[in-house]
Amino acid sequence: MIAEGRRYTESWGWTFVLWGVVYYLAIAWSVWGHSAWAWPVTISVGVVVTVVLAFSKASNHPGTTLGRAIGSLWIALGVSMFLLFLALGLSGRLTDQHLFVAVISAMLGMANGASALMLRWKAQLACALVWWVAAATTCFGTDAESMIVFLVAIFFCQIVFGIYGVVAKAQERKGRGPIHA
Repeated sequence: MIAEGRRYTESWGWTFVLWGVVYYLAIAWSVWGHSAWAWPVTISVGVVVTVVLAFSKASNHPGTTLGRAIGSLWIALGVSMFLLFLALGLSGRLTDQHLFVAVISAMLGMANGASALMLRWKAQLACALVWWVAAATTCFGTDAESMIVFLVAIFFCQIVFGIYGVVAKAQERKGRGPIHA
């Protein structure tokens, strides 16, 4: 059942990469374009792309209880982050970059950590640890240091971990077996 849960998570590796790119685009737009619309627009586009691709990849075989639990955890995280950051942004209370990075990192650490503990998956637990370290360290230091910590965490925990999942799923399809750490 745990191996099936890992395979299920690997099949969603593309979403980790997609959201890593979404975060990078939102950051770039907000920093260089100085637009308050950067995060709401890029996140909304990310949600639409995720939903469209998820429905196009949906299979008809029933999921496991563990797979449904992990999927529910990530959906709840997405809804929580969307509503919280939308409300903070619209109310004008999302002006502290350190707070933003700390909250988003802690939330992503929680979801990765819970998934890793359910799946007994060291690679995803490493992502949780990176997010938790990012959440704590961003509270100290300059704005530039906070941004560097966030960009590095996105790279390793979204882009690299997502590519790892995509590659593992592709190897499994080719009959080479999954790669698990």
